[in-house]
Amino acid sequence: MYIVTGGAGFIGSAMIWKLNRMGIDDILVVDNLASTEKWKNLVNLRYTDYLHRDRFIKMIAGGEDPFGVTAVVHMGACSSTTERDADFLMENNTRYTQVVCRYALERKARFLNASSAATYGGGEFGFGDDHAGLGRLRPLNMYGYSKHLFDLWAQRAGLLDSIASIKFFNVFGPNEYHKGDMKSVICKAHAQISEQGRMRLFRSYRSEFPDGGQMRDFVYVKDCVDIMWWLLEHPEAGGVINVGTGIARTWNDLARAVFLAMGRRPEIEYIDMPESIRDKYQYLTRADMGKLRALGYTAPFSTLEDAVRDYVTGYLAADDLYLDARHG
Repeated sequence: MYIVTGGAGFIGSAMIWKLNRMGIDDILVVDNLASTEKWKNLVNLRYTDYLHRDRFIKMIAGGEDPFGVTAVVHMGACSSTTERDADFLMENNTRYTQVVCRYALERKARFLNASSAATYGGGEFGFGDDHAGLGRLRPLNMYGYSKHLFDLWAQRAGLLDSIASIKFFNVFGPNEYHKGDMKSVICKAHAQISEQGRMRLFRSYRSEFPDGGQMRDFVYVKDCVDIMWWLLEHPEAGGVINVGTGIARTWNDLARAVFLAMGRRPEIEYIDMPESIRDKYQYLTRADMGKLRALGYTAPFSTLEDAVRDYVTGYLAADDLYLDARHG
């Protein structure tokens, strides 16, 4: 059995879609559906069972294990970069991950974990995923710190090379609709442009970056799950591993790609950035993808324009927004 925690969430449900397309449906989904719309991400997918996250952690912490697990894909976490409850993030993102990691490794199951590019902070030490520099990183928000703490714990425990802790950069694509303010700018932009004919971007507060010139490594969720499948197939590939494209593009580039995919002329409005995030804002992220390539991953990444076109025309502007195991 494959266990996917956060399996009803954005990347988790996309990974179930990928597993289904590889002929796998013996999957346990672990999540906290509550009264959210996340359940819609599961409708077009095939899986064996669902467990609430609290019941799952109680079972495995108590030694109850009826699963016969092959791999654990741990995508379950609070992904809000603005979450202020540090105790909650410590328990939900850090300690929970430690328990699930131990559970997987004790059963000799492959363990993939969702880390984040937020662990790199302002990028003053670069965006390399070598272990030697792990202790130097200084995340800018509590979300990034909670992810960083797990990586440090795994390193101290001597477990890091036995797992793949994936530092996702700016992931976008179908099945993110439940994320509210944490949805990608592409998803928000499609709605803004459809309703108002224009798109809003934050002004820059650093002279070396023009308005809309702040840069991100945007990566399509379909490329992410291709990499995750490869990592499942190559258990020798361990450690902290970046998942981006290796190319930084501006928010203006992204905006133009959305307008192009929608067949509209670009109309961009620059608005003030909230003061609460100005001192925590990353102006540049760019994944160093040398490690993944050196491990043997050779597939190309989608260009920003191609990925945005697929997302907009295939999902946001289509009748069915969700990934479907029956087609791509």
